[in-house]
Amino acid sequence: MQPETFIGELPPALRQLIEREVPEGPMPRRQFLKLSGATGLALGAFPVLATAQTAGAAPALKPTQQPSAFVEIAPDGGVTVVVNRLEFGQGVQTALPLILAEELDADWSRVHSRLGDSAPAYVDPISGLHLTGGSSSIRNSYTQYRELGARARAMLVAAASARWQVPAAQLRTQAGRVLGPGGRSAGYGELAAAAMTQPVPTEVRLKNPEDFRLIGHATTRLDAQAKSSGRQSFGIDVRLPGMLTAVVARPPVFGAKLRSVDDAATKAIKGVKGVFRIALDRGAEGVAVLADGYWPAKQGRDALKLDWDTTGPEKVDSARQLALYRELARQPGARHFDADMAPLAAAPQTLEAEFAFPYLAHAAMEPLNCTVQLADAGAELWTGSQMPGLDASTAAQVLGLKPEQVRIHVQSSGGGFGRRAMGNRDYVVDACRIAQAARQAGHAAPIRLVWSREDDMKGGFYRPMHLHRARIGFDERGRVLAWDHVIVAQSITDGTMFGNFMIKGGIDRTAVEGMRDPYPLPMRLTVHHPKLNVPVHWWRSVGSTHTAFVMETLIDEIARRTKQDPVAYRLTLWGEQNARHRAALQLAVDKSGYGKRALPEGRAWGVAVHQAFGSVVAYVVEASVAEGGPVLHRVTAGVHCNLAVNPRTVEAQVQGAAMMGLSMCLPGSAITLKDGVVEQSNFGDYTVARMTDAPSFDVHIVPSADAPTGMGEPGLPPLAPAFANAIARLTGQPLRELPFRLA
Repeated sequence: MQPETFIGELPPALRQLIEREVPEGPMPRRQFLKLSGATGLALGAFPVLATAQTAGAAPALKPTQQPSAFVEIAPDGGVTVVVNRLEFGQGVQTALPLILAEELDADWSRVHSRLGDSAPAYVDPISGLHLTGGSSSIRNSYTQYRELGARARAMLVAAASARWQVPAAQLRTQAGRVLGPGGRSAGYGELAAAAMTQPVPTEVRLKNPEDFRLIGHATTRLDAQAKSSGRQSFGIDVRLPGMLTAVVARPPVFGAKLRSVDDAATKAIKGVKGVFRIALDRGAEGVAVLADGYWPAKQGRDALKLDWDTTGPEKVDSARQLALYRELARQPGARHFDADMAPLAAAPQTLEAEFAFPYLAHAAMEPLNCTVQLADAGAELWTGSQMPGLDASTAAQVLGLKPEQVRIHVQSSGGGFGRRAMGNRDYVVDACRIAQAARQAGHAAPIRLVWSREDDMKGGFYRPMHLHRARIGFDERGRVLAWDHVIVAQSITDGTMFGNFMIKGGIDRTAVEGMRDPYPLPMRLTVHHPKLNVPVHWWRSVGSTHTAFVMETLIDEIARRTKQDPVAYRLTLWGEQNARHRAALQLAVDKSGYGKRALPEGRAWGVAVHQAFGSVVAYVVEASVAEGGPVLHRVTAGVHCNLAVNPRTVEAQVQGAAMMGLSMCLPGSAITLKDGVVEQSNFGDYTVARMTDAPSFDVHIVPSADAPTGMGEPGLPPLAPAFANAIARLTGQPLRELPFRLA
């Protein structure tokens, strides 16, 4: 998801949908007080409050600016902060409450958090969408949550001022209490009920960063104990009275239909409640098996006798696809950059390279799931959603309901990496269709749809396959004279609601992000977007997953060919520009001992730096080759994300992203197709980095007081090229493929 996803750029239909979701006008004071008065300042306990202005609030404030939807203060002083994002491992369920608690002057030991829902208050305040993606959570909600905390604090101070008849200017707050002259003191819980009747200030004064007590300090995550002890609940753990579980038999080839279904053996299995033939996305068909648990549902699916018609859809084959891409790369195409290539012919040195990158699965630890409860008045859904507003709207369309009749209860998720932010919301649509069919068959119980990992790996969405081809001319000093580059890859936004503003001049902007910058190079960049019958979508760090590898390995290769140190060469190319890149790289270099510390025999340094989603990450790695395979020993990271709200979370994000980047390098980390069928099915034949592959990590953050930038994705792109550059220095051969293939 790109940071340019703003309302003004959205398609008209989507803009109208968002405007319909965020109604104008205040909620009647009587209704507000009736709903929220019993629990102190429990302003957010009911979803209807998210669409309303609080009592006395200025009309100019939007739902996203109202403390009522985000802050709950119990009579005992406990503070619960509602999070407007999906928590799926990135730590936002701690970072956003930390930001709000800072301005609220809350006692952090008494702060809790919970996830929001699909109400309008919980849209991203910048894009206007319910969205967790594009590393935008902290970047876009930093000021929002500071102001929410400051507004709630001002209301508490106003309540104390009225109680004590003391001017508000004479009061201060500290650790969950309002303090006044003469030793007066009142806990937030004591003041909550009165505070909720105070006007919500439109303008608030925020703290100077020098006065932060919480922001910028390493803080243990609020969910750390639950996750480390196994008590954390995820979407797949939802249990409702009488709930039934569904699994779906999906076609072996994308888009295939059914000729016939024999379900006699399935219906004979104990616990099976129904079998339903349903429509799937991309024109395919499938069979849902409904049972009183996952195991009987799976047994029932295994017992189905299905005859698939695969004659219609295209059957993609990975080997043929690579040949097609190579042919396209030789043809004229759409231009993203168009520098003069005349100097290429006379360049003193030239370099030609072809890179191939496979399809990649999202491979989240928690498989996809969605629970649907239908009722006469509407529907409720429980799922880990990156876009709950759009999921709710889609569910309403499928179920024949109005958007306001559907509520999404956002559940914590065990990973997502873009898979839970689908343009077609496939798993939500399937769950709703099955719930409808079950209800028509007399089953009024909640329906939980569960995908197995095999279901998603063989029939889900993927990071596209890419081919890059480069011809570069440069001189003896490494000065690039001309860089002719071609990218061939499917568009991930074509045919989705994002395509109208992400595709310009025939080029999907996600395919070219990360190309050229931050290097001032004369580049001609040609792009081809073939259409194939393989579903593709964004994958953690999107286009930078491949562009960073290409740029950083080629820059390193030019440095080697011209006998220059790769760090010094990069600094020379940047000149006086790109201060954040320079700071991140220099920090990683200094902390790693690069150029000063002798490495053990058989090891080499590798360097790469890349900016994505507003943040710069530089890696200096130590690697070797053992038994014919690459080994990553140590990673030193220099990170420039401006202000690090929670340095401990930043460190974890970098480590997690780097491990995902390492996975791309390891043999077996590829999705391949044979005659239209995905050949991989689970972690037994699709590699992800394991504990035995993990290097030592040192993560260092460049100090800054500027507003934070994104950190969910920037740590991934530079890992693979840094690793590859180290291996190339050992073997003398550049690596042109992911996963690595050593001669």
